[in-house]
Amino acid sequence: MISRTILCLLLMLGVVAGLRADTTQTIGDYDSVTVAPMKTSIYVGSVVLTTGLFRREGEQFTSIYDAKVWPWFFWGETGRITITLPLAELEKLARGERIEFTGEAFNQKNKPRKITGRADRLEGASGKIKVRIGVDDIELIFNGNYRFDRAAK
Repeated sequence: MISRTILCLLLMLGVVAGLRADTTQTIGDYDSVTVAPMKTSIYVGSVVLTTGLFRREGEQFTSIYDAKVWPWFFWGETGRITITLPLAELEKLARGERIEFTGEAFNQKNKPRKITGRADRLEGASGKIKVRIGVDDIELIFNGNYRFDRAAK
């Protein structure tokens, strides 16, 4: 159940990374977001959340995730994650304003995970994110970095 929380965090990071940071660019110039692996502590252990490249499709950023729980490896999970980020929110992020986002993830057993978070632009097309992932009755909180990537011309 911790893995789903990680998945949610990655989705949020992906959404934040997809936001336009350079005001000379348009939102359409960015089609993907990279989120650095994130780690959080749990009672007597830790969870590392790693996501793939978040691809933008309309108002959604979608990727895969892998959550590794130490020392309870059997709690780890993989799955898919989606973050919803309307264009208006992307534009706020591009202006340097903090944004909030939501999303959902589904693990390899198709169990849902609720995702919420926020993103802050630091410079250019990169910034920091905070992702909260609900796994059963536990909430995992991850802090990390994101970077938007331009679409190939």
